[in-house]
Amino acid sequence: MTTQPCLPLEGLPETASGPSAASRPVRAAAVGAPKGVARQGVLTALRPDPHPGTGQYPIAWLHICAPPGAIPTATSRCACGWDRSAIGRRQVLALVDDHTAHRDLCPLRTPQKGRAAA
Repeated sequence: MTTQPCLPLEGLPETASGPSAASRPVRAAAVGAPKGVARQGVLTALRPDPHPGTGQYPIAWLHICAPPGAIPTATSRCACGWDRSAIGRRQVLALVDDHTAHRDLCPLRTPQKGRAAA
């Protein structure tokens, strides 16, 4: 009967038995520009902003997640501190109505009448 040789485990490299010299990097010829550099230069850095600001920015967000066959969820957030969430179809529909109503009542969207000037 013969004994089977001990096979190394898969995925583990064999350890070196002694010190070895580090491999030296191969130097490529330095001709031309490195990869990824535009030939004509970066013209977009010199152009004006293609989307100038209009002074409008979002202050309220309504996020609804309703995948098929799952329970819908929704969140309503506003920069004024309004933060509500709902789980289930009826509550999500109610949150949509509340979010719409908050748009008319939000202190960031509606100027406060009778407010003393600072």
